[in-house]
Amino acid sequence: MDDLPAQSFTASHRAGAGSPMVCLHGFTDTWRTWDLVLPLLEAEHDVLAPTLLAHAGGPPLRGEMTDEAIADAVEAAMDEAGFETAHVVGNSLGGYIALQLAERGRARSVVALAPAGGWPVHDDSLQGVLAGFVQIYEQLQAVVAGGQVDALLATPEGRRMATALIAVNYEHIPAELLAHQILGVTRCEVMPLIAYAGREGFHLEPERISCPVRILWGTADAILPWPRFASRFREEWLPNADYVELDGVGHCPQLDVPAEAAELILGFSR
Repeated sequence: MDDLPAQSFTASHRAGAGSPMVCLHGFTDTWRTWDLVLPLLEAEHDVLAPTLLAHAGGPPLRGEMTDEAIADAVEAAMDEAGFETAHVVGNSLGGYIALQLAERGRARSVVALAPAGGWPVHDDSLQGVLAGFVQIYEQLQAVVAGGQVDALLATPEGRRMATALIAVNYEHIPAELLAHQILGVTRCEVMPLIAYAGREGFHLEPERISCPVRILWGTADAILPWPRFASRFREEWLPNADYVELDGVGHCPQLDVPAEAAELILGFSR
């Protein structure tokens, strides 16, 4: 598993039948973060799960990073798939991008799982989050360079370490998927994205969002802790959204509690 071939990181996944749905992963992840919920979503939707710009398997970053660049790339993928609009689901950075697509009129509905950008604007929360990502990136680079991925994931203790920041419940997550995610982090263009986010931050124009929005947030989120990191969504941007607290769930509900997450997504898209 330490040396997955490059073709393991693909630009997108598409399967299923029904109304269009787009699933957007978080920062440093790939579309495979949705692996455990895709069979349920694809039973009701034509699902497109792209890898985001500058992430492993996705389009490379060309030129300067801008606030529009990732959403532009997702729109291009939607256009190629023939999706004028879609139900859009996103986790973390993907949740923020889902809301950007709603601003552009491309979303029929949005389900955002712990979306990025909602922390208090007048404190140093963002810098702490970004510093944490740099630390994780450097640690995983060392793990991969040392050929230690297999050894790390061979024990329950190692799998717990590998998932500590993203999920409370981890025993059901396949080791192969965790290996893919670890390698995906190391192949993401982390530094340009972090530099831009640290300089420019996150911005929404909620008055342009007319579709229904549901926000799911785990109370045990170790990356964007609830409710503090949702304060801007709740108080300023989207106070009338449908908020669902997931008790004892971590940052990635689609991995942590896949059946519950899928039902909350499908219940809203229906």
